Amino acid sequence: MSKRVLVAMSGGVDSSVAAAILKDQCFDVIGATMKIWSKESCGRHKERSCCSLRDIEDARRVCGALDIKHYVLNFEKVFRKEVIDYFTQEYMAGRTPNPCIVCNEKIKFGSLLKKAEALECDFIATGHYARIERGDSCRLKESVDKAKDQSYVLSLLTPAQLQKTLFPLGEFKKTHVRKKAKALGLGVYEKPDSQEICFVPGNKYSEFIKEHCGVGEKEGDIVDSSGKVLGRHKGFWNFTIGQRRGLGVSHKEPLYVTAILPEKNLIVASEGSETKKKKFVVTDINWISKKDTPDFEAEVKIRYAHKKARARVKVTGSSATEVEFDEPQKAITPGQAAVFYENEYVLGGGWIEKIIG
Repeated sequence: MSKRVLVAMSGGVDSSVAAAILKDQCFDVIGATMKIWSKESCGRHKERSCCSLRDIEDARRVCGALDIKHYVLNFEKVFRKEVIDYFTQEYMAGRTPNPCIVCNEKIKFGSLLKKAEALECDFIATGHYARIERGDSCRLKESVDKAKDQSYVLSLLTPAQLQKTLFPLGEFKKTHVRKKAKALGLGVYEKPDSQEICFVPGNKYSEFIKEHCGVGEKEGDIVDSSGKVLGRHKGFWNFTIGQRRGLGVSHKEPLYVTAILPEKNLIVASEGSETKKKKFVVTDINWISKKDTPDFEAEVKIRYAHKKARARVKVTGSSATEVEFDEPQKAITPGQAAVFYENEYVLGGGWIEKIIG
């Protein structure tokens, strides 16, 4: 009997081709589109976002073309609790959240996996660019297409979740995926990739925070590292570490945000040389392939677009780990994920708690 797989169908080219590949491999494929953020939830915003009915219809048409069942699953309540509340709380605490990682951990490979089990599916699958190496335990591995690799945002998945997961696109380049979609006659083959957080229309973070937290302008000082006042801001939640634009401060050299202090309503801005740091603390680490020693070297990635850099990793407690880069790195940001690699393999990932040097 064929293995049954529930494929997360976003209406985009990647998940569409993932479903097609699995059908070619004789899986019993079911398509599922997650409704996570309705137009009512989007408030007054009119820009296209994940509330788009077009995406649901695109997914439905693809499933029709592939002759597979299609379900629309309502995960709005759990998405608001696990992702939206987390997102707004992190910004209001002066940290910069990564909702995609939390969505993967809690929604796609949490709530969707439970639904798959209820439908008696053996696996779930997505259109992520990553690979899983199976053996005594599952190991998460970078995609063949390094430019599209998404292992960073999958770093909080447990070995148990990986055991139930398939990534059909991990062995392919994005160019091949688009060509296959076109060859199959799927109308989504030219659909552009998403470039923003799905529930924040137009990437207007500050408007989203103000609307969903019920906050207005809250003026405070922008200071340099010595405490000298450089200017004023209208809300610390409008900023992130490493930000250059939008400071509204005139200075002889470009200034970057180097610290956000919500308890004092302060933004600290410094020249470029002060944005690079080496040492920080990571907490709540999910180890996929844990090293035998508490003190080891690895390559570490501190944001999605960051190039992996060599670092010394020292596990200092049950939930805390110190990381020190060999060379200073720009914009180490509390709230973002730090992901540990050994060659192409993901060792694990956790949350950047604070910078210590």
